[in-house]
Amino acid sequence: MLILGIDITEQKRLGKEIARLERLNLVGEMAAGIGHEIRNPMTTVRGLLQMLGEKDDCAKYKDYFNLMIEELDRANTIISEYLSLAKNKPVELKKHSLNRIISVILPLITADALVTDKRIEVELANIPKLLLDEKEIRQLILNLVRNGLEAMSPGGSVIIKTYADDEDVVLAVRDHGNGIDPEILEKIGTPFHTTKENGTGLGLAVCYSIAARHNATIDLETGTEGTTFYVRFKAKKEVPNNQITMQTQMR
Repeated sequence: MLILGIDITEQKRLGKEIARLERLNLVGEMAAGIGHEIRNPMTTVRGLLQMLGEKDDCAKYKDYFNLMIEELDRANTIISEYLSLAKNKPVELKKHSLNRIISVILPLITADALVTDKRIEVELANIPKLLLDEKEIRQLILNLVRNGLEAMSPGGSVIIKTYADDEDVVLAVRDHGNGIDPEILEKIGTPFHTTKENGTGLGLAVCYSIAARHNATIDLETGTEGTTFYVRFKAKKEVPNNQITMQTQMR
């Protein structure tokens, strides 16, 4: 008797990843097509509400106007995140130090952590500069760190690490929460999927889009002692400035 076994675990994982990226690309194309069209009338409505709120004969409705403006601003924030999913969103790639970007936003995320009695720990190794869009990488780090903070109870800490791994530069963000449930794990990065009461479900989806625009990948490990997100960037050799511009335009 001859028995042949083939391990298809990796094949199934790749299939799920391809399906997730296809959904992300579809949402990105929709974002690019309709995001601005929704934003324009909202801006007009917000301006009119502000104008009415300043009129004396509408003073008694001012609280209502302010509430409507707050909700419009929240909708605008969601649209801004939605537009970040656009596949053809332009990026300005320049040589940046990932460690410096982390150091610049460290006071902001430290303040976020202290409000909820949590801590931020940083372990930055000696790594080469990368071709990055600084604004997008800031958003990527903020999203991952804030997700980690929200996953923990008071007293916990989020650890931000950078290190070189062969030809890759790795950004790792680890929390000390309870881990991610298997049924949720399969939907990680899916737009509008959230377990938060006031979440938009776009934070991680935006992270995956930013990583894709930087030719980076995101992996994660999760368990009862916490979750770690690994963002792997390809370390590239120095290239002429005109070549960097050309690569940016092609994307």
